[in-house]
Amino acid sequence: MEPLDRVRAVLSKYRDPALARKLVQKIWETARDLSRVRIMHVCGTHEWTITHWGIRALLPDNVEVRAGPGCPVCITPASDIDVAVGLALDGVHVLTYGDMSRAKGSRMISLEDCAAEGGRVGVVYSFMDAVRIAASNPDKEYVFLGAGFETTAPTVAYFVLKGLPRNLKVLSAHRYVPPAVGLLAESEDLEIDAFINPGHASTVSGMRAYKPYFDKCGKPMVFAGFEPIDVLVAIYMVLRQLRDRAPRMENEYVRSVTWEGNLKAQRALQEVFDFEDGYWRGVAIISESAMNFKEKFSQVDARRAYGLEHGRGDYFPSEARCAEIIKGIIDPPDCPLYMKTCTPSTPVGPAMVGLEGTCRIWAQNRILVKDIRCMSGACGLNREARS
Repeated sequence: MEPLDRVRAVLSKYRDPALARKLVQKIWETARDLSRVRIMHVCGTHEWTITHWGIRALLPDNVEVRAGPGCPVCITPASDIDVAVGLALDGVHVLTYGDMSRAKGSRMISLEDCAAEGGRVGVVYSFMDAVRIAASNPDKEYVFLGAGFETTAPTVAYFVLKGLPRNLKVLSAHRYVPPAVGLLAESEDLEIDAFINPGHASTVSGMRAYKPYFDKCGKPMVFAGFEPIDVLVAIYMVLRQLRDRAPRMENEYVRSVTWEGNLKAQRALQEVFDFEDGYWRGVAIISESAMNFKEKFSQVDARRAYGLEHGRGDYFPSEARCAEIIKGIIDPPDCPLYMKTCTPSTPVGPAMVGLEGTCRIWAQNRILVKDIRCMSGACGLNREARS
Protein backbone atom coordinates (compact mmCIF):
# COMPACT_ATOMS: atom_id res chain seq x y z
CA MET A 1 0.00 0.00 0.00
CA GLU A 2 1.31 3.45 -0.94
CA PRO A 3 1.92 5.93 1.93
CA LEU A 4 -0.94 8.19 0.81
CA ASP A 5 -3.27 5.22 0.68
CA ARG A 6 -2.28 4.28 4.22
CA VAL A 7 -3.07 7.80 5.40
CA ARG A 8 -6.47 7.67 3.73
CA ALA A 9 -7.17 4.29 5.32
CA VAL A 10 -6.40 5.66 8.78
CA LEU A 11 -8.42 8.83 8.25
CA SER A 12 -11.42 6.87 7.02
CA LYS A 13 -11.74 5.32 10.47
CA TYR A 14 -12.09 8.79 12.00
CA ARG A 15 -14.61 9.88 9.35
CA ASP A 16 -16.85 6.81 9.38
CA PRO A 17 -20.51 7.93 8.99
CA ALA A 18 -21.87 4.78 10.63
CA LEU A 19 -19.73 5.30 13.71
CA ALA A 20 -20.64 8.98 13.73
CA ARG A 21 -24.36 8.13 13.79
CA LYS A 22 -23.82 5.81 16.76
CA LEU A 23 -21.94 8.52 18.63
CA VAL A 24 -24.60 11.10 17.87
CA GLN A 25 -27.23 8.72 19.25
CA LYS A 26 -25.16 8.32 22.43
CA ILE A 27 -24.82 12.09 22.71
CA TRP A 28 -28.59 12.57 22.44
CA GLU A 29 -29.29 9.83 24.95
CA THR A 30 -26.87 11.32 27.47
CA ALA A 31 -28.05 14.90 26.94
CA ARG A 32 -31.63 13.97 27.87
CA ASP A 33 -30.56 13.87 31.51
CA LEU A 34 -29.01 17.33 31.39
CA SER A 35 -30.18 20.91 31.27
CA ARG A 36 -28.35 23.45 29.11
CA VAL A 37 -24.67 22.57 28.51
CA ARG A 38 -22.10 24.99 27.14
CA ILE A 39 -18.79 23.48 26.01
CA MET A 40 -15.86 25.62 24.88
CA HIS A 41 -12.90 24.55 22.78
CA VAL A 42 -9.76 26.69 22.49
CA CYS A 43 -8.35 25.61 19.15
CA GLY A 44 -8.93 26.92 15.64
CA THR A 45 -8.45 23.48 14.13
CA HIS A 46 -11.25 22.13 16.31
CA GLU A 47 -13.46 24.95 15.06
CA TRP A 48 -12.63 24.06 11.46
CA THR A 49 -13.60 20.42 12.06
CA ILE A 50 -16.81 21.34 13.87
CA THR A 51 -17.87 23.84 11.22
CA HIS A 52 -16.67 22.03 8.11
CA TRP A 53 -18.32 18.75 9.04
CA GLY A 54 -21.50 20.33 10.38
CA ILE A 55 -21.13 18.86 13.86
CA ARG A 56 -23.19 21.54 15.60
CA ALA A 57 -26.16 20.53 13.46
CA LEU A 58 -25.99 17.03 14.95
CA LEU A 59 -26.23 18.10 18.58
CA PRO A 60 -29.32 18.35 20.80
CA ASP A 61 -30.73 21.82 21.40
CA ASN A 62 -29.43 21.89 24.96
CA VAL A 63 -25.81 21.23 23.95
CA GLU A 64 -23.83 24.20 22.69
CA VAL A 65 -20.20 24.22 21.54
CA ARG A 66 -18.51 27.63 21.56
CA ALA A 67 -15.23 28.65 19.90
CA GLY A 68 -12.78 30.27 22.31
CA PRO A 69 -9.55 32.22 21.70
CA GLY A 70 -7.72 29.49 19.83
CA CYS A 71 -6.34 31.54 16.94
CA PRO A 72 -2.84 32.94 17.55
CA VAL A 73 -3.20 35.64 14.91
CA CYS A 74 -6.48 36.80 16.46
CA ILE A 75 -5.04 37.30 19.94
CA THR A 76 -1.75 38.96 18.93
CA PRO A 77 -1.91 42.51 20.36
CA ALA A 78 -2.51 45.31 17.86
CA SER A 79 0.45 47.17 19.35
CA ASP A 80 2.80 44.32 18.40
CA ILE A 81 1.61 44.64 14.82
CA ASP A 82 2.11 48.40 15.02
CA VAL A 83 5.73 48.12 16.13
CA ALA A 84 6.45 45.50 13.45
CA VAL A 85 5.05 47.85 10.83
CA GLY A 86 7.19 50.66 12.23
CA LEU A 87 10.32 48.53 12.01
CA ALA A 88 9.57 47.56 8.40
CA LEU A 89 9.05 51.19 7.40
CA ASP A 90 12.34 52.11 9.12
CA GLY A 91 14.27 49.70 6.91
CA VAL A 92 14.35 46.55 9.05
CA HIS A 93 13.39 43.39 7.17
CA VAL A 94 10.40 41.98 9.08
CA LEU A 95 9.59 38.31 8.54
CA THR A 96 6.42 36.54 9.66
CA TYR A 97 3.77 34.02 8.68
CA GLY A 98 1.37 34.68 5.81
CA ASP A 99 -1.80 35.22 7.82
CA MET A 100 0.05 37.23 10.45
CA SER A 101 1.22 39.60 7.71
CA ARG A 102 -2.43 40.45 6.94
CA ALA A 103 -3.53 41.24 10.51
CA LYS A 104 -4.15 44.95 11.01
CA GLY A 105 -2.88 47.00 13.95
CA SER A 106 -4.41 49.98 15.70
CA ARG A 107 -3.99 52.21 12.62
CA MET A 108 -5.69 49.57 10.41
CA ILE A 109 -2.37 48.92 8.68
CA SER A 110 -0.97 45.42 8.28
CA LEU A 111 2.51 44.31 7.36
CA GLU A 112 1.10 43.45 3.95
CA ASP A 113 -0.18 47.04 3.61
CA CYS A 114 3.17 48.29 4.83
CA ALA A 115 4.96 46.31 2.11
CA ALA A 116 2.83 48.04 -0.52
CA GLU A 117 4.10 51.35 0.85
CA GLY A 118 7.74 50.31 0.60
CA GLY A 119 8.15 48.56 3.93
CA ARG A 120 10.50 45.61 4.05
CA VAL A 121 8.32 42.59 4.75
CA GLY A 122 8.83 38.93 3.96
CA VAL A 123 6.53 35.94 4.42
CA VAL A 124 7.96 32.65 5.70
CA TYR A 125 6.50 29.22 6.30
CA SER A 126 8.51 28.60 9.48
CA PHE A 127 11.11 30.12 11.75
CA MET A 128 13.70 27.91 10.03
CA ASP A 129 13.06 29.93 6.86
CA ALA A 130 13.77 33.13 8.79
CA VAL A 131 17.05 31.70 10.09
CA ARG A 132 18.08 30.62 6.60
CA ILE A 133 17.21 34.00 5.03
CA ALA A 134 19.13 35.96 7.68
CA ALA A 135 22.15 33.68 7.42
CA SER A 136 22.18 34.13 3.63
CA ASN A 137 22.07 37.94 3.88
CA PRO A 138 24.46 38.92 6.72
CA ASP A 139 24.54 42.57 5.65
CA LYS A 140 20.79 43.02 6.26
CA GLU A 141 18.89 43.46 9.50
CA TYR A 142 16.00 41.05 10.21
CA VAL A 143 13.25 40.74 12.82
CA PHE A 144 10.94 37.74 13.02
CA LEU A 145 7.45 38.48 14.39
CA GLY A 146 6.82 35.22 16.24
CA ALA A 147 3.14 34.63 16.89
CA GLY A 148 1.76 31.31 18.02
CA PHE A 149 1.24 29.06 21.01
CA GLU A 150 3.45 26.35 22.49
CA THR A 151 3.14 24.58 19.16
CA THR A 152 5.43 26.99 17.27
CA ALA A 153 7.43 28.53 20.13
CA PRO A 154 9.66 25.45 20.73
CA THR A 155 11.20 25.83 17.26
CA VAL A 156 12.17 29.40 18.11
CA ALA A 157 13.57 28.28 21.46
CA TYR A 158 15.57 25.48 19.85
CA PHE A 159 17.25 27.76 17.33
CA VAL A 160 17.93 30.41 19.99
CA LEU A 161 19.73 27.78 22.07
CA LYS A 162 21.59 26.59 18.98
CA GLY A 163 22.57 30.16 18.08
CA LEU A 164 20.90 32.61 15.69
CA PRO A 165 22.58 34.65 12.96
CA ARG A 166 23.78 37.92 14.52
CA ASN A 167 21.54 39.93 12.17
CA LEU A 168 18.31 38.19 13.27
CA LYS A 169 16.16 39.31 16.21
CA VAL A 170 12.81 37.94 17.39
CA LEU A 171 9.74 39.94 18.41
CA SER A 172 8.04 37.33 20.60
CA ALA A 173 4.24 37.44 20.65
CA HIS A 174 4.05 33.77 21.68
CA ARG A 175 1.38 32.78 24.17
CA TYR A 176 0.89 29.78 26.47
CA VAL A 177 -2.59 28.22 26.38
CA PRO A 178 -3.22 26.57 29.81
CA PRO A 179 -3.53 29.85 31.79
CA ALA A 180 -6.05 31.11 29.22
CA VAL A 181 -8.22 28.04 29.76
CA GLY A 182 -7.97 28.68 33.49
CA LEU A 183 -9.15 32.27 33.06
CA LEU A 184 -12.04 31.25 30.82
CA ALA A 185 -13.09 28.55 33.28
CA GLU A 186 -13.43 31.16 36.02
CA SER A 187 -15.42 33.64 33.90
CA GLU A 188 -18.95 34.11 35.20
CA ASP A 189 -19.99 35.95 32.02
CA LEU A 190 -19.13 33.05 29.69
CA GLU A 191 -20.82 30.39 31.87
CA ILE A 192 -18.73 27.57 30.43
CA ASP A 193 -19.56 24.11 31.79
CA ALA A 194 -16.71 22.12 30.23
CA PHE A 195 -13.72 22.34 27.90
CA ILE A 196 -12.37 20.49 24.90
CA ASN A 197 -8.68 21.27 25.26
CA PRO A 198 -6.40 21.78 22.24
CA GLY A 199 -4.73 18.68 20.84
CA HIS A 200 -1.69 20.24 19.15
CA ALA A 201 -0.74 22.52 22.04
CA SER A 202 -1.40 19.79 24.60
CA THR A 203 0.97 17.47 22.75
CA VAL A 204 3.69 19.88 23.87
CA SER A 205 2.40 21.02 27.27
CA GLY A 206 0.87 17.70 28.29
CA MET A 207 -2.30 17.26 30.31
CA ARG A 208 -0.42 18.00 33.52
CA ALA A 209 -0.13 21.70 32.65
CA TYR A 210 -3.92 22.03 32.98
CA LYS A 211 -4.17 20.23 36.33
CA PRO A 212 -3.96 23.37 38.53
CA TYR A 213 -6.77 25.01 36.57
CA PHE A 214 -8.90 21.88 36.64
CA ASP A 215 -8.41 21.59 40.40
CA LYS A 216 -9.55 25.18 40.81
CA CYS A 217 -12.61 25.15 38.53
CA GLY A 218 -13.69 21.51 38.79
CA LYS A 219 -15.04 21.50 35.24
CA PRO A 220 -14.68 18.60 32.78
CA MET A 221 -11.68 18.84 30.47
CA VAL A 222 -11.29 16.48 27.53
CA PHE A 223 -8.19 16.53 25.32
CA ALA A 224 -9.30 15.81 21.77
CA GLY A 225 -7.97 15.19 18.29
CA PHE A 226 -9.13 16.89 15.11
CA GLU A 227 -11.15 14.43 13.07
CA PRO A 228 -14.98 14.35 13.23
CA ILE A 229 -15.02 11.17 15.29
CA ASP A 230 -12.50 12.69 17.71
CA VAL A 231 -14.75 15.67 18.34
CA LEU A 232 -17.93 13.60 18.70
CA VAL A 233 -16.24 11.27 21.17
CA ALA A 234 -14.96 14.28 23.14
CA ILE A 235 -18.45 15.78 23.34
CA TYR A 236 -19.85 12.44 24.51
CA MET A 237 -17.10 12.16 27.16
CA VAL A 238 -17.93 15.64 28.43
CA LEU A 239 -21.67 14.94 28.61
CA ARG A 240 -21.07 11.66 30.40
CA GLN A 241 -18.99 13.44 33.04
CA LEU A 242 -21.67 16.07 33.53
CA ARG A 243 -24.43 13.47 33.74
CA ASP A 244 -22.51 11.47 36.34
CA ARG A 245 -21.45 14.63 38.17
CA ALA A 246 -17.90 13.35 38.06
CA PRO A 247 -15.71 16.00 36.39
CA ARG A 248 -12.22 14.87 35.45
CA MET A 249 -9.47 15.28 32.92
CA GLU A 250 -9.85 12.74 30.12
CA ASN A 251 -7.68 12.06 27.10
CA GLU A 252 -9.46 11.24 23.85
CA TYR A 253 -6.36 12.07 21.79
CA VAL A 254 -4.26 9.22 23.18
CA ARG A 255 -2.40 8.83 19.89
CA SER A 256 -0.69 12.17 20.46
CA VAL A 257 -1.32 13.69 23.90
CA THR A 258 0.24 12.34 27.09
CA TRP A 259 0.14 13.38 30.71
CA GLU A 260 3.74 14.67 30.69
CA GLY A 261 3.78 16.13 27.17
CA ASN A 262 6.93 16.77 25.16
CA LEU A 263 9.53 17.21 27.90
CA LYS A 264 12.31 18.20 25.50
CA ALA A 265 10.20 21.01 24.02
CA GLN A 266 9.13 22.13 27.49
CA ARG A 267 12.74 22.32 28.67
CA ALA A 268 13.68 24.43 25.66
CA LEU A 269 10.81 26.84 26.33
CA GLN A 270 11.66 27.13 30.02
CA GLU A 271 15.33 27.72 29.29
CA VAL A 272 14.71 30.49 26.76
CA PHE A 273 11.54 32.22 27.96
CA ASP A 274 10.10 33.72 31.12
CA PHE A 275 6.36 33.06 31.36
CA GLU A 276 4.93 36.44 32.36
CA ASP A 277 1.68 38.39 32.26
CA GLY A 278 0.66 38.92 28.65
CA TYR A 279 -2.19 40.51 26.76
CA TRP A 280 -4.46 38.43 24.54
CA ARG A 281 -6.18 40.71 22.05
CA GLY A 282 -9.89 40.87 22.76
CA VAL A 283 -9.60 38.78 25.92
CA ALA A 284 -7.53 40.10 28.84
CA ILE A 285 -4.11 40.26 30.39
CA ILE A 286 -3.48 36.65 31.38
CA SER A 287 -0.88 35.78 33.99
CA GLU A 288 2.03 33.51 33.09
CA SER A 289 0.92 33.29 29.46
CA ALA A 290 3.39 35.51 27.57
CA MET A 291 6.72 34.01 26.48
CA ASN A 292 9.29 36.78 26.92
CA PHE A 293 13.00 36.23 26.44
CA LYS A 294 15.12 35.73 29.52
CA GLU A 295 17.78 38.33 30.21
CA LYS A 296 20.59 36.03 29.05
CA PHE A 297 19.05 35.96 25.57
CA SER A 298 18.67 39.74 25.30
CA GLN A 299 20.87 39.73 22.20
CA VAL A 300 18.05 38.10 20.17
CA ASP A 301 15.19 40.05 21.78
CA ALA A 302 13.84 42.66 19.34
CA ARG A 303 12.07 44.49 22.18
CA ARG A 304 15.36 45.15 23.97
CA ALA A 305 17.28 45.84 20.77
CA TYR A 306 14.83 48.47 19.51
CA GLY A 307 13.36 49.71 22.79
CA LEU A 308 9.88 48.30 22.12
CA GLU A 309 7.11 48.00 24.68
CA HIS A 310 5.29 44.74 25.31
CA GLY A 311 2.05 44.55 23.38
CA ARG A 312 -1.05 45.52 25.35
CA GLY A 313 -3.01 47.34 22.68
CA ASP A 314 -6.63 46.33 22.15
CA TYR A 315 -8.03 47.90 19.01
CA PHE A 316 -10.80 46.73 16.72
CA PRO A 317 -12.46 48.54 13.81
CA SER A 318 -15.60 50.55 14.49
CA GLU A 319 -18.75 48.36 14.70
CA ALA A 320 -16.64 45.19 14.58
CA ARG A 321 -17.44 42.69 17.32
CA CYS A 322 -14.16 40.78 17.10
CA ALA A 323 -13.57 40.66 20.86
CA GLU A 324 -16.92 38.97 21.48
CA ILE A 325 -16.25 36.45 18.71
CA ILE A 326 -12.75 35.69 20.02
CA LYS A 327 -14.20 35.04 23.49
CA GLY A 328 -16.99 32.89 22.09
CA ILE A 329 -19.80 35.18 23.24
CA ILE A 330 -21.37 35.61 19.80
CA ASP A 331 -21.24 33.88 16.41
CA PRO A 332 -19.63 35.57 13.37
CA PRO A 333 -22.96 36.39 11.65
CA ASP A 334 -23.87 38.50 14.70
CA CYS A 335 -21.18 40.99 13.67
CA PRO A 336 -22.56 43.66 11.29
CA LEU A 337 -19.36 43.55 9.20
CA TYR A 338 -19.36 39.78 8.62
CA MET A 339 -19.41 38.89 4.90
CA LYS A 340 -20.20 42.54 4.06
CA THR A 341 -17.15 44.75 4.46
CA CYS A 342 -15.24 41.97 6.23
CA THR A 343 -14.64 38.91 4.02
CA PRO A 344 -11.74 36.47 3.51
CA SER A 345 -10.55 38.51 0.51
CA THR A 346 -11.04 41.85 2.31
CA PRO A 347 -10.52 41.05 6.01
CA VAL A 348 -11.08 43.81 8.52
CA GLY A 349 -10.90 42.11 11.90
CA PRO A 350 -8.27 39.57 13.00
CA ALA A 351 -10.83 36.73 13.30
CA MET A 352 -11.31 36.94 9.53
CA VAL A 353 -7.56 37.11 8.88
CA GLY A 354 -6.18 34.19 10.87
CA LEU A 355 -6.35 30.77 9.23
CA GLU A 356 -7.71 29.52 12.56
CA GLY A 357 -10.00 32.51 13.09
CA THR A 358 -13.66 31.70 13.69
CA CYS A 359 -14.92 34.24 11.15
CA ARG A 360 -12.63 32.99 8.41
CA ILE A 361 -13.59 29.37 9.07
CA TRP A 362 -17.30 30.17 9.01
CA ALA A 363 -16.92 32.28 5.87
CA GLN A 364 -14.99 29.61 3.98
CA ASN A 365 -17.64 27.05 4.90
CA ARG A 366 -20.41 29.41 3.77
CA ILE A 367 -22.07 29.81 7.17
CA LEU A 368 -24.22 32.87 6.58
CA VAL A 369 -27.00 32.64 9.18
CA LYS A 370 -26.98 32.22 12.94
CA ASP A 371 -29.18 29.14 12.90
CA ILE A 372 -26.67 26.83 11.26
CA ARG A 373 -28.75 23.72 11.87
CA CYS A 374 -30.44 24.17 8.51
CA MET A 375 -27.07 24.54 6.78
CA SER A 376 -25.69 21.05 7.29
CA GLY A 377 -26.14 17.71 5.60
CA ALA A 378 -28.01 14.72 6.95
CA CYS A 379 -25.08 13.40 8.98
CA GLY A 380 -22.77 16.39 8.88
CA LEU A 381 -20.11 14.19 7.27
CA ASN A 382 -21.21 14.54 3.66
CA ARG A 383 -19.44 17.42 1.98
CA GLU A 384 -21.86 17.55 -0.92
CA ALA A 385 -24.84 17.90 1.40
CA ARG A 386 -23.63 21.19 2.89
CA SER A 387 -25.50 24.24 1.70
